Amino acid sequence: MGKGNYYVYITTNPGKSVLYTGVTNDLKVRLLQHYQNRGNKKTFSGRYYCYKLLNFETYSDINQAIAREKEIKDMSRERKEELIAIKNPKWNFLVVQDDRLESQKDSS
Repeated sequence: MGKGNYYVYITTNPGKSVLYTGVTNDLKVRLLQHYQNRGNKKTFSGRYYCYKLLNFETYSDINQAIAREKEIKDMSRERKEELIAIKNPKWNFLVVQDDRLESQKDSS
């Protein structure tokens, strides 16, 4: 999954109406946590069912990753959509399989 140890990622809900941006050092584990917390009213991603991965960036420095996370969080929805479309123009849901990313087959 790349040489970096930190990931800035964007997830969405199944209807693709809400975006969540986060940072982690283990993308596979973090996505599992989001999935397990779906419906949890105490967290933003849980409350809005944001567990479907759309985009991620890899960093070797945690400070750079945190700075990028803040930068993305400050973006407008339109700008986030443009960022996602660069690598994932069809907004396919991405899944981590055996430490690599794949596009989920049925993500409409």
